Amino acid sequence: MADRAPKLLILGTRGIPAAHGGFETFAERLALFLAGRGWQVGVYCQRDVETVRERISTRLWNGVELITVETGLSGPAATLAFDAICTHDAATRGGVCLVLGYNGAVFLPYLRARGGRIVTNMDGIEWRRPKWSLPVRAFFYVSEWIAAWSSQRLVADHPGIADHLARRRPRAAITTIPYGGDPPAETGPPPLGLEPDRYLVSIARIEPDNNILTLVEAFSRRARGMRLVVLGTLNVGNPYHRAVEDAASPEVLFPGAIYEPEQVQALRVHARAYLHGHTVGGTNPSLVEALWAGNAVIAHDNPFNRGTAGDDQFYFSDRDSCAAAIAHVLADEAAVAAARKAARRRAERFRWDDVLASYEDTLRRVGGYPPAPDVSAAEPGAVLVGAAAGPEW
Repeated sequence: MADRAPKLLILGTRGIPAAHGGFETFAERLALFLAGRGWQVGVYCQRDVETVRERISTRLWNGVELITVETGLSGPAATLAFDAICTHDAATRGGVCLVLGYNGAVFLPYLRARGGRIVTNMDGIEWRRPKWSLPVRAFFYVSEWIAAWSSQRLVADHPGIADHLARRRPRAAITTIPYGGDPPAETGPPPLGLEPDRYLVSIARIEPDNNILTLVEAFSRRARGMRLVVLGTLNVGNPYHRAVEDAASPEVLFPGAIYEPEQVQALRVHARAYLHGHTVGGTNPSLVEALWAGNAVIAHDNPFNRGTAGDDQFYFSDRDSCAAAIAHVLADEAAVAAARKAARRRAERFRWDDVLASYEDTLRRVGGYPPAPDVSAAEPGAVLVGAAAGPEW
């Protein structure tokens, strides 16, 4: 196999160039990284159309083959159809398949039966999210099992996720590689007319498992003398969104979702602190980006968040402890300065170069390709550290 270029297909995202979320950003970074190292890389991209004119089309983008799929459907039906088409097509192309998430896991046994070499990033524990109905949670629960047993290798992005997956598969089938980040570029002033160090910021989907209502209620208990900026889409008719808006004091600002990276980066860099209420998941991309921005962090106290941000940040478990953490951050300059320094130190554990090298090593193993010249060997199933992989947890 040494005489042929290694080949990768990336499934499970809406596609690249990235415009939707953490998985798309990761897919873009990995695709460009591997293409630059001699891999043949294809990324499946979903195109929403009313009428299918060309079911599958391809084009080259920065050395990466974009494989665009039209479904002619909408909503969950479009996603399932997209996953089915991608899986069927991938079975004809060869190479190793990297599947991001397990939403389409029901189709993976077909890919495995056709000789597919599969690495699946198992993401968070989706079936635990309270926002889903019982049938949807059951679907995700079964999908997690299917993905775990259809893949040759599982990637956990946090040791806590690896512990969870070890109840599904032996440890030797699991590799722990986190999400990555970069030092922030130079930024302009904060947008929205905000003043540096005079606001707190939350960047997350406005959902119960992200504790947005808790954050807003805790902040709004009394006048703070600064703003709370809550990024995220609010939908008319959504009861949880209405409760969040009703709980907000006049100092809370809802600018909606902001997708311009420069504006989001400026919001992070100039914030007094970053608020992170996530309860389900592994190494959250937004939390990693906050560490790279040097933010003091107020986070929900759970193993995922502590394992990512470390013990030198501020944590809460309920509305009262959240309000106390906010008051502490607003009043104690020395504590905020120490937390910011700790965040920058912690961020060094989540360098993109290390993360992407870890994935290359894992993909080469599963695909049967020789090791890259500059990637050192590691025992299968090990938590990768150092130059060949992610952080030393």
